[in-house]
Amino acid sequence: MRHEAFVLEGTNMSELLQNHNFKFQKKYGQNFLQDVKIPRRIAMECTSFVFPEGDVVPDEKADSLILEIGPGAGILTKELAKRFKKVVAVEIDTSLEGVLKESLEGYDNIEVVFSDIMDIDLVPFLNEKRKREDGTLMPVSVCANLPYYITTPIIMKLLEEYPEFNYITVMVQKEVAVRLCAPAGDSEYGAITAQINLFGKAKRLFTVPSGCFYPRPKIDSAVIRIELYSQPKYDNDVAKETSSVIKNAFAMRRKTLSNALSGMYPKLTKEELGSIIAETLGKGSDVRGEKLTTDEFAKLSQRLKDYK
Repeated sequence: MRHEAFVLEGTNMSELLQNHNFKFQKKYGQNFLQDVKIPRRIAMECTSFVFPEGDVVPDEKADSLILEIGPGAGILTKELAKRFKKVVAVEIDTSLEGVLKESLEGYDNIEVVFSDIMDIDLVPFLNEKRKREDGTLMPVSVCANLPYYITTPIIMKLLEEYPEFNYITVMVQKEVAVRLCAPAGDSEYGAITAQINLFGKAKRLFTVPSGCFYPRPKIDSAVIRIELYSQPKYDNDVAKETSSVIKNAFAMRRKTLSNALSGMYPKLTKEELGSIIAETLGKGSDVRGEKLTTDEFAKLSQRLKDYK
């Protein structure tokens, strides 16, 4: 496969990093995109939400804020900045400061914040960043190449802490992408899948071969998009209660749902719990959590909330 390499004024990715004495840190799970066709395609997928002809850079940038997590050397950041009014890139590795300064030179609509995204209070942070000059708020979405080691915590933080994202487009491990988009009953369906469905629907967009990264990881990646419900499907209390039920249901996959949830509801015997599950969901008392849709988990959590 021929890759269109990342080039900055005649400098390729490895030279750019070497010029700034950058050393990859394993603890951050750093694998940077080096094939520009991939970030360009990711950015186009995002743009298509605003401009149906998303395969071209519009003359007028979309009036939106994009939150990027882990910009690396800035290859995706630049593609987003060409298409959106403002990009805020949060980077944990301060040793990339020189790399990003050079890579993003000339783009006045990019702000790089050196911080751990997990430490940021998203509501005040994003509400301040998305302000227009007249005080109104721009729409906000997420686009990122997520570090493999912390994919799930980041996704859940985004979903649980900030309900106003239009969509979340992220690149993750290929195997994780399959799991995030799996339907109930599928062997890949898990707690994270059901929890995502509390907030929106995940769709797999395309696969990214490992050779598109530097250094090259051992596995392929895939880009997914979580399209958030235009109006919250569940209120906060229901979402929190349902999320707790989901986590317990999948903590021990081989157990029946009544056994897996028995610790949550000490007022009920396992037999009583099984009867309520069967009555509420119209399923056998021996059903397992991986067979339940998110709507069924929500229905059950509300039926059981008084038995804690």
